[in-house]
Parts: sequence; structure tokens; C-alpha cells
Amino acid sequence: MLSAGRADSALAAASAATHLDPASEWAYRLVSLAQERIGRLPDAVDSAERAVLLAPGSWAARLRLGAVLRHVPGRWDEAAEQAALAARFAPEEPDTHVLVADLDLLRAEHAEAARGYRQALRLDPLHPQAHVNLGLTLLRWERSRTHHDPAWPIDPRETGWARRALEVWSRQTRLLVAVATAAVAVAALVFDRGPQAELGGLAVLVLLAALTVRQARRVRAWAWVPAMLGRDPWFGAPVAGGVVAVVAFAGWLALASAPAGIAVVPGLPAGGLPWAGLLWAGLGGLAVLGWPALAAVRALAETWRGHPLRALTHFQQAATERTTPGNEGDRPEGLSPGGRAELGDAGERPGEVRRRTDMGERSLDVGAGERAGRRNAGVTLWVLLGRTWSVLVPLGCAALVVEPRAAVVALAVPYPMLRAWRATRHGRDRWVAVAGGLTVLAAVGCAAGGGLGLVWGWRVGFGALGAVAAVFALRTARSWWKGVPGPWRASLIMCELPMGAEPTVVLTSQARQAFGYARTVVLAYGDALGPRVVGAVATITASGELKVIAGPQAWEAIEADPSVSVFAADPLQRRHWVEVRGVALAGSDVLRVTPKKVLVGEFPGRHQRR
Repeated sequence: MLSAGRADSALAAASAATHLDPASEWAYRLVSLAQERIGRLPDAVDSAERAVLLAPGSWAARLRLGAVLRHVPGRWDEAAEQAALAARFAPEEPDTHVLVADLDLLRAEHAEAARGYRQALRLDPLHPQAHVNLGLTLLRWERSRTHHDPAWPIDPRETGWARRALEVWSRQTRLLVAVATAAVAVAALVFDRGPQAELGGLAVLVLLAALTVRQARRVRAWAWVPAMLGRDPWFGAPVAGGVVAVVAFAGWLALASAPAGIAVVPGLPAGGLPWAGLLWAGLGGLAVLGWPALAAVRALAETWRGHPLRALTHFQQAATERTTPGNEGDRPEGLSPGGRAELGDAGERPGEVRRRTDMGERSLDVGAGERAGRRNAGVTLWVLLGRTWSVLVPLGCAALVVEPRAAVVALAVPYPMLRAWRATRHGRDRWVAVAGGLTVLAAVGCAAGGGLGLVWGWRVGFGALGAVAAVFALRTARSWWKGVPGPWRASLIMCELPMGAEPTVVLTSQARQAFGYARTVVLAYGDALGPRVVGAVATITASGELKVIAGPQAWEAIEADPSVSVFAADPLQRRHWVEVRGVALAGSDVLRVTPKKVLVGEFPGRHQRR
């Protein structure tokens, strides 16, 4: 039901399972998953915590709790702690490394996130979430709320309101200053209305003060504003730009109201300061052109950030439909004399478990991973197109002015874009195809104009570059009108698949019989000197855990490395032995071992000894 998107029905079924078996931590994990999908985060946290209480050594329960806690304000540190425990309990599971890397990515710690995703891909080369999010890491992606550190104890809505108020103030201030500067200059210089223009400028300053007071009242988290400005440069730059625009406008008015007066501009009469005209023009330029200049710098910085070609490879890998292994011949079935069989989550034979697990778990994430990969691949193509365009424009202008024959280099500029286009099987659209064709035409036209001296080549080249900008503008307008993802980095999305749905490893009747009647139980663990084996006493709880009594040396070693194995021989079926591999945690007076894998085998017979 979760795979089919029926979260309400899944919640009802999982809740019924908890009533039938209150000791089933798997049922509580499924309840938490369904509640998270519905949007009931507090209930999802409670269910995940209940699963951890039932099986504290379960890596899946820790993973589920960490995955849901990261969405709860003020509990980020707990989420990181649970994710670290899951990775410690099950370093062989890719999902544990993916969750740790996701937490790093959300904090824009790209180097640490990349290491985690690569570790997950070494364990599962086809993991869709690892591929998508590793591509985002290579693009140096940051989430929309970059100003907010998830580890802060403050609610992100509080910092979001503060950012919204400051952004509105910055936008209104810069626009009002730009319009007022142009209006005052035109009134003073063109219509010779200097005194009236000065009064209008002063009125604008009063209006700016009123706007500032109004927006300042809406900011409730002033204590966090400095940290927000430092964390997000593209949030701090517009706010600083608004302050600079107001100061520049005030200085521009003060200089114009000096004894020389506004009438002295663009020159100064005798007795005026020789540099005042240039200063006046510079302040006016800051007031009017600061906004478009900042927007251009940001667009270039976003375009040239990260490694889109390498990221595109991972997006394509995630966008490619996965095939389910499900080959029963991958692992042996049944018990062979002297051999062993690996029993899985519910005691089935290996092929059955692997096929069911892949189809059950991966059906939850294949579609979402493919969609995220396709979408991010399409945005990455636009990023590469923007890079190519931003190189061709200055190259063509410089060649036209300095050395026309240098324009031949333009032929090599579209190569990375064409290479990416050829390798892309998903995420392409007609708009980026048209823009890419025009870009190639622009490179050929500029090369023909500079290398062969053809005037029409220059016209075709610069005309095609202008057409690329028009196509991008139309594509942007279409996305805005229809409310669909546009050709910009903000359309990149992170892949967040459900975590913690893995079935619990259940001890079979044969394993329970062996531990119930065994005369000798052996606990194997590791310490600084290597593997150790000690005798122990073990019982099985109703939830399927082992309670083991062992010596104090084992307790000290298990605190450093909780991975253990517990062996028992079945006295009723004398040739059978059972091994339970799991995670041991110290309880009040016993060790609680949560099974991760169950192995059953036979002691060799006489003919096998020979």
C-alpha cells in the first residue's frame, strides 16, 4: 500500500499489525512511514521512538527515527546521532550512509556528503537516491532555505519570516532608490527643477525610513539575523545592497545640495571640488545600477558553480530504470551436508528473500528516483547551455574589437554541451534542443566572421546569441505561467526516499529450538587484540531478541564494537547448528542482541570428515 501511494490504508494495516503483535518493531516502523507521508510528523516520531525502544540494536529502527527527526525543528542533533548509530550498527547497508550524507548535504557540507554517497554506491552501485544526491553535491547544490542551519534550535519558520521581511525591504528599497535617482536627475538636469527635485529626494528618504520601520517590526528573530546573513551570501548581498543604495542616494542628494548645487552637474563651476562630479556620478550609478549588476553577478556565479558534466552522469544513472535482480541462483537454497544456509528477514530461503526485498523496498523508490534524475538532468543541460553562452558572448565581442581571427576558438566552446547532450537519454526537451542548436550556429557564425572575414558571419553569430537569450526568456515565462520547474538551478530537487521499511529478521522455529535446548552457547566478539570467544547463556524474548549473559570482558569490548555472533548447537537435531549475527547493546544486567542475519548449518558427517 505504501508502494501504491495509499498511505491511509497502509497506516490502517500497520496499526492493525501493532495490535496483533505489540512487540513487532517492524510494524511500528511502517506506522511511522505512513504517518510521515500523511504529514503527521509528531505521531511519526512517536512511532519511530517506540520501534527503537522495542529493538534498540536495530539499525532499521535507528534509520527510521533519524529520517523522521530531521524534519522536526530543534531535533537535528538527535537525527544526526540516530543516523550515526545506524551506520555504526550496519556499515554494510547503503541506506545508512545515504542518510548520514543527506544530513551533510542539507547543511551544505558537500565534501562530507560526497564521501557518504560514494560509500553507499560502493555497496549498491544502482542506489537511486545516492546517485541523485551525489549529482547535487557535485553541482554544489543548496536547498531553498540556505539561510537556515537545520542544526539551529529555532523553528525554520521564524527565520523564514525574518528573511522574507528583509528581502521585501531590500527589494522595495533598491527599486525606490533607482526610480527616485532617475527622476531627480531628470527633473534637475532636463527640466531645470533643482529645488523641487531636492525636496522630492528628501521625501523619498522619509518614505524609506517608514518602509524600514515597517519591515523591521516583522522581523522577530533579530538575534539570528547576523548568522543568517553570514550563512547565505546571496541573502546577505541584496540586504547589504539595499543599505548601500540608501547611503549612496543620501550622499548623492547631499552632494547635489552642496554650495555648487545640482546645477553644477555634470561639471563644476569655479571654486568647486574637481572630484565632486565624478563622485556624484558614481553614487548615482550605485543607486541605479546596483540591482542589475548584483543580479548579473549572481547569475554568472550560479552558472559556473559545480561540475555539471560529472553530475549529469549520476542523474542519468538514476533516471535509467532499474532492474530487479531476483535470481534464485545467486545464492544456494536449502541445507547441504556440512554446509550452511543464510536465512533472511523472515526465515525464507535466500533467493526468495532477496527477490521479495528488492521488489518490496525498491518499488518505494524507483519511480521517485527516476523522476528526480530526469528533472535534474534537464536542469543541468540548461546550466551547461548557460555556461556556453556566457563564454561565447565575451569571446565574440573581444574578437570583434581586438583580433577577429581569434573568433575561430568559438568552434571549440560548444563541445562540452554537445558531449552532454549526446550522453543524455532523459531530461531533454525541445526548448533546450532549440537553444543548443542556436548556440552551435552562433559559434559557427562568429568563427566564419572572424576567420574568413565574412560580415554575414558576425551577424548570424550575434543574432543567434540573441535568439538563445530569447528562447531562455520564453522558456522561463512558460514555466512561470504553468507553474512547472524552470530552466534554473532552483528547480533542482533532492531525492528523499522512504527509509526504514526493511523487514525485521525473525528467528525461525529451528533457531528458537536450538537456543531453547542448547547445552552450550558461545558469544563471539572482537576487541583491540582480535576476535574473542566466550561461553554465555542466552534466551529469546517475545520480540525476537536474544538476551545474553556473558563475562565483563565482553561488555567492555562490545561498547567499542557492538557487532557480535551467537552460536548454539541443537541437541534435538544433533547435526544442526545456528549462528545469529547481530548488534549487542548493554542492558541493565544482560546484553540485548538484535539479529541481523541468521545462519543454519549441519556438522559434517563421517564421510565428509574423510
